[in-house]
Amino acid sequence: MSPLRYVSTRGAAPELGFADVLLAGLARDGGLYVPSEWPALTVGDLARFASMSYAEVATEVMWPFVDGAFDRDTFAGLVADSYATFDSPDVVPLTDLGDGVWLAELFHGPTLAFKDIALQLVGRLFDHELTRRGERVTVVGATSGDTGSAAIEALRDRACVDVFILHPAGRVSEVQRRQMTTVDAPNVHNVAVEGTFDDCQDLVKALFADEAFRDRRHLSAVNSINWARVMAQIVYYVTSAVRLGAADGDPVAFSVPTGNFGNVFAGYGAQRMGTPISQFVVASNRNDILTRFLTSGTMTIGEVHPTLSPSMDIQVSSNLERLLFEVYGRDGSAIAELMAGFRAEGTVSVDAGRLDLLAEHWAARRVDDEGTAATIAELQATSGMLIDPHTAVGLAAALDARADPSVPMIVLSTAHPAKFPDAVEAATGVRPPLPPHLADLFDRPERYQVVANDLAVVRGLIESTLDAAD
Repeated sequence: MSPLRYVSTRGAAPELGFADVLLAGLARDGGLYVPSEWPALTVGDLARFASMSYAEVATEVMWPFVDGAFDRDTFAGLVADSYATFDSPDVVPLTDLGDGVWLAELFHGPTLAFKDIALQLVGRLFDHELTRRGERVTVVGATSGDTGSAAIEALRDRACVDVFILHPAGRVSEVQRRQMTTVDAPNVHNVAVEGTFDDCQDLVKALFADEAFRDRRHLSAVNSINWARVMAQIVYYVTSAVRLGAADGDPVAFSVPTGNFGNVFAGYGAQRMGTPISQFVVASNRNDILTRFLTSGTMTIGEVHPTLSPSMDIQVSSNLERLLFEVYGRDGSAIAELMAGFRAEGTVSVDAGRLDLLAEHWAARRVDDEGTAATIAELQATSGMLIDPHTAVGLAAALDARADPSVPMIVLSTAHPAKFPDAVEAATGVRPPLPPHLADLFDRPERYQVVANDLAVVRGLIESTLDAAD
């Protein structure tokens, strides 16, 4: 079978193989790359996975996506190295909350957030491919809090990569900020933008749209616009489902705290491949553009409100475009027209018939700060467990939207509670301590620059920094 190819959601960019998609990030037409077809997992595959380690399952699930770009043994070695950095032998352990509700703990990597699961691998894939090609790239990314530190940890001190991470000034937790700004590596550059996460994301997309700059500085991306991120996240849907019945063909459900939509789209990918997933609950905070879209079919950009769950303080969820591409029958020109209208008008609607395609498996709920804090407090009072605010949004939404109590409901626990100690302490009276490897985080010096929300300023900063390093 010939290696899998990748197509843009907007239909006008060239098809690419995996290695080129890895380094390109955003497609040339502004779209996002997706596989030209979904590989299949059989019931027999899922049953076989039940006796395998996380890294072994990861290699099996991801191999069809990368075949042709890597030697199988080389890829398996990179996967094994990636997950050897996690502090749990299961990589993603499951915790039973009772009544068929489970937490999938995605925060056992080096920066205590689910982004590590993809980025520890993506960093190694970058390093391997760039070294093979004898090339160097400039990674430019936007973060609402967790992607930045995970990307920096994955790419720090790598000889082939310069890293510029944009975060919204004053809109990430202090732990999140310090995990980025205290990394002392010559190839890491932190930029605090006077604006929101959406402003940061728009700046990154504008830098990629400037083709002369993109080519001159060899831009690449590790945000969830990069297909490799989504690919690696598919794995924990498969492993969690297998542990709770999918190995026997029984369905499971997932509740996903959702900002940029990449995490839940990975779940959709697992479902399309054959994992028996009966329901996705899309959990939003006060910034509920996704809940409104999935219930009304209309997506309207509003003001971004700061909340207790800052990684979800987003109004433009980039990866929703990947799902729309599927809902629109993979019609790239229709998606290009739809997204152009959304950008121009700030609102877009899809017809009810297309929304009906999602109705069977998708639900959405909005959880405000009051509900978030109450969920953190209740779980601590009843079980002694501490969860972070994003996980609390997912748990509250799961309990409200669960379609079938007989089906295991898996809530994705996306961050360690110590990343949000103020919110957790305010809700419970208990301040979660940082793990030993981060115990001195508040004593480390910070390195970052604050800049205006201005494309020319950010582009100039990147240019001057790279020129000074030459």
